[in-house]
Amino acid sequence: MKRLFLLMLIGCFVVAGGLLTLAQDTETITLTVRCRAKPPMEDWRGNNFILAAEELNADLEAAGDPRRVEVVINQDNIDWGDYVTEFVLSYGAGEEPDIWLTGHEYIGVQAEAGRIIPLDELMKEFPGLNNVIDSLWDSTMYKGEIWGVPQDAEARPLYFNKALLKELGWSANKIAALPGKIEWGEFTLYDMLAVAKEAVDKGVVADGNGFWTRPKNGPDFTAFYYAFGGDTIDAATGKLVFDEAAGLKYYQFFYDAAQAYGSMGCLGLGWGDAWHPGVSGSKVLFWIGGTWQWAEWAEAYLKDLGGEDYMWETFGFALIPAAEQGGQPNSLTHPLAFLISSQCEHPDLALALIDKVTDYGPNTRHAIASTHLGILKGQTEYKFYKVSRLLSEALYMLAYTTFLPNNPYWGSYSSLVYEALAATVGGDFTPHEAVDFVVDGLKRELGDNVIIR
Repeated sequence: MKRLFLLMLIGCFVVAGGLLTLAQDTETITLTVRCRAKPPMEDWRGNNFILAAEELNADLEAAGDPRRVEVVINQDNIDWGDYVTEFVLSYGAGEEPDIWLTGHEYIGVQAEAGRIIPLDELMKEFPGLNNVIDSLWDSTMYKGEIWGVPQDAEARPLYFNKALLKELGWSANKIAALPGKIEWGEFTLYDMLAVAKEAVDKGVVADGNGFWTRPKNGPDFTAFYYAFGGDTIDAATGKLVFDEAAGLKYYQFFYDAAQAYGSMGCLGLGWGDAWHPGVSGSKVLFWIGGTWQWAEWAEAYLKDLGGEDYMWETFGFALIPAAEQGGQPNSLTHPLAFLISSQCEHPDLALALIDKVTDYGPNTRHAIASTHLGILKGQTEYKFYKVSRLLSEALYMLAYTTFLPNNPYWGSYSSLVYEALAATVGGDFTPHEAVDFVVDGLKRELGDNVIIR
């Protein structure tokens, strides 16, 4: 009996640091993770947290921390508007998820409402986050603080059709050199329009098919406003900004693209019945699209022609050209980011989980499966990232990227700016009239919440 008692007593002790100490009871903490993801390509957004929880629990045990984490993943592909509304309502009911994945542009409104927390201090304890590409942190800033950790990225490059350029007399070497000339500011937006007009004039493409943007409002247009020197947000106050001089150049460019160069006839087209078939079917010379659309074109539109192999032969991509010779080209990235709820009772554990999924293995799993760009420095050298030629060749664009502003009033701002653009492309507004329309509308709708320069 004495021996049995002694064995039971010893069983209540564990060895730690060479000394016997009383074993501690563990406390299980449930952290909820809410993700929007298109299955099955984007499932790793949430599923990476399952593996991360196992790793974190091993870390907690090794550190003598009695807490253990289990994660509950809520992941689907509902409409963005419903997704954001759900988050707001869950906060009001005290049922907000601990970790919420969302587009970075929602940071401003959620921060102002107190639904999320700034992460600057907590991040100091997780130096692995320093591996995130520096420029991407700008997308999660609001009023000088970091409010989220980037989860993925993409670029919106200028695509071009190599076969159509050959019809214009371009050599293979000249075509291959185009991305570099754009990167160095030697081939500008107006150089592009000149080539697009030549293609229309010579019948290589139909009237209006020299240069296409997306067919309706969206982030891509803002990159052109930036190219002409525009700002959208004041860093000190967080207020939106509209620059009249940049806006005039912006609208002049789109007026010229449609009216003077006869090259832009894409606004209002349907995505599936006209836009995607147009760009993938070699009916358009230059167009702006997302890197994520590459896989869609290969699978849904060009599989019978060879899919991605055919695309590498036929299509090329580059940064959006600079507005002027010697200027800086750009792209626009719309990163999704992990935010931590202000109702989270264990934000250190939430960020520890985010830190785990923000590593080369987990992030690459998601990038390859979903055709999104990686977010980490040196990721192109990571063995499993290298298997994607597209992601490897496009990652450099993040060094030139721009972002939408994190501001609660961006929706109203963006709608007004696009409404004026559509009227300009259609010939209903002159560039000056477009600027006047935007300025008047912003003052009327946003008042002191926008700065007009």
